Amino acid sequence: MPLVHIDLIEGRSTDQLRNLVKDVTSAVSKNTGAPAEHIHIVLNEMRPDRYSDGGILRSDEK
Repeated sequence: MPLVHIDLIEGRSTDQLRNLVKDVTSAVSKNTGAPAEHIHIVLNEMRPDRYSDGGILRSDEK
């Protein structure tokens, strides 16, 4: 049972996330041989004020 964790800054649409998990599921299945129904994906959407690049909050980068 492959388990994939994906961390993202929030802001993508449901359609974008739907397409992401579809494509990731396909890639994992192709490369591991696991059936799609056994692949689990956890999406963790972070608020921009809870993520930092180089000591600067993403919410401050405008």
